[in-house]
Amino acid sequence: MRLFLSGLLFAATIPAFAQTPAPPPRDTPYPGTMTLHVDATDTVQGIFRVNQTIPVAAPGPMTLYFPKWLPGNHAPRGQVEKLAGLTIRVGGRLLPWKRDPVDVHAFHIDVPAGARQLDLAFKFLSATEEDQGRIVVSPEIINLQWQSVSLYPAGWATLGDTGIRRVAWPTGWRAATALRPQPAAAGVSRITYATVDYETLIDSPVFAGKHFRAEPLGYNVTLNIVADEAKYLAATPADIETHKRLIDQAVKLFGTRPFDHYDLLLGLTDRIGSIGLEHHRSSENVANPEYFTEWSSGPGRRNLLAHEFSHSWVGKYRRPAGQMVSDFATPLVDDLLWVYEGQDQFWGYVLGARSGLFSKAETLDALASIAAALDVRRGRDWRDLADTTYDPIIAARRPKGWLSYQRNEDYYNEGLLIWLEADAMLRAQTGGAKGMDDFALRFFSGPEGDFQARGFTFDEVVATLTTLSPYDWAGFLSRRTTEKAAGAPLAGLAQAGYRLVYVPEPTPFFRDKEKRAAEQDLSFSIGLTIGKGGKVNSVIWDGPAFNAGLTSAAEIIAINGRVYSDDAMLDAISTAKGGSEPIRLIVKSGNRVREIPVAWNGGLRYPRLEKTASGDTSLDFLLRPRP
Repeated sequence: MRLFLSGLLFAATIPAFAQTPAPPPRDTPYPGTMTLHVDATDTVQGIFRVNQTIPVAAPGPMTLYFPKWLPGNHAPRGQVEKLAGLTIRVGGRLLPWKRDPVDVHAFHIDVPAGARQLDLAFKFLSATEEDQGRIVVSPEIINLQWQSVSLYPAGWATLGDTGIRRVAWPTGWRAATALRPQPAAAGVSRITYATVDYETLIDSPVFAGKHFRAEPLGYNVTLNIVADEAKYLAATPADIETHKRLIDQAVKLFGTRPFDHYDLLLGLTDRIGSIGLEHHRSSENVANPEYFTEWSSGPGRRNLLAHEFSHSWVGKYRRPAGQMVSDFATPLVDDLLWVYEGQDQFWGYVLGARSGLFSKAETLDALASIAAALDVRRGRDWRDLADTTYDPIIAARRPKGWLSYQRNEDYYNEGLLIWLEADAMLRAQTGGAKGMDDFALRFFSGPEGDFQARGFTFDEVVATLTTLSPYDWAGFLSRRTTEKAAGAPLAGLAQAGYRLVYVPEPTPFFRDKEKRAAEQDLSFSIGLTIGKGGKVNSVIWDGPAFNAGLTSAAEIIAINGRVYSDDAMLDAISTAKGGSEPIRLIVKSGNRVREIPVAWNGGLRYPRLEKTASGDTSLDFLLRPRP
């Protein structure tokens, strides 16, 4: 099913200002042409000014939707609260509108006789502070998402095939998107994009910036970079070659390309909000400004591009059947996110290693960090992995006070461990002849250049695995996704010739992770993470700090009689190792100060993987580049 940008003609089927939802969408072509003009020149206040026309064919009741259920967000995240100043006119006459009392993303109007089109005007008031949502506008960069600046008529699954989208950008800026621009008139600081259907429009966001660089990566894929300052664009030829290898390794893995062209949109900034969001022919990615200029200091977010690019196959071209919906008002069914996101997380790390975005050592250290974080997550005792697929709706990605007990979208990383185990099992069952590479080639390949999405079911996943090696794959996957057990599912690492161990010194990857997060991670020793100024960011449920009564948001003032510092905390944990005395913390919570003795004498502990087998194992082979 595809929603077409043009053809926005609406047949009235509900009473004016109805108190019930609009009718379900019909898969019927909808003739007409929608036009959309966006003024995105306000980089100070971050206000998008929108003018939109929507044709109508018949008088009577009509419902307009602001997009709500957004693919990739896995939840109703449309920011309708930021839509302001909405007016709807017919031939200059102002029409009253009424918001639906149940679906607040729906607006009801009554179209008068003789009307040929609706003329809409409104503003999208983008966030100016972090507590308002993700910031998408800075004086140097804009991340324009079309769902924030358009409405569409209810009742239709297919909306024609013509349309105009014109965006005015700040003078001198350049923009990148999967949409293709039409030739621009000389001296005009606006871009008109070519015709696409409405679903493709929403799936084709824009990064625009004052400081811009584009690099072709082969296979009709382009890396488009915008940055806070021009100096951050300084990627070396070797850096670009590494990104070219990512594209090459992905195409070798999946066999065919489910796109005619693809645009990696990369913002190197700390002035707009972080994002990693997949689309079929592009992806939105924000990394630290020093992504290129401090390449050797650590991998940072370099794995982000591998994860989001893989999504063109995993989650976009092939997506769960429950996410093959007909419009942006229909709820998405998230129950197979452990395939959609979990397997994509798996391939993101594999392709990161094969391309060199991550070294093999960094990849193994990342896997150790992932496995260890799940291994201390006591939420696995009561809540299975399958239930975490509903977290995007339940929690809306808000912070959690007791994350290790509540769990939080663990279908990403625990899903990764499941697919790592599946690869090791396939290798063992077939004497090394088959693995998850073979699954990817069979499951995600399709006609070259075809980006028409195809749905899949649990049974189809099982059937594909069975063609590679007969086994009770349904039982295996059901058990792993529904079990409640202490400790992470580490059998895949064991079968792949590695085991999770703890050492007194952090790996380079772990140290880099702490630096990027601006926190001290002591999850595997005293059982907490500490941010700037001694602020406790998180406490591991049932760990030493938890059992002593510590909570997040507390501030550690002193340790064993010394004023708090990161070094003082490390010294205290090291000194207490092998003894019997607790580590004594002076903690401030609100207006209360108290001493908390923490019983921990196990010293500093940081995760890493230790090889248990001689020679190459299935994991070694998995991370090796393909010729």
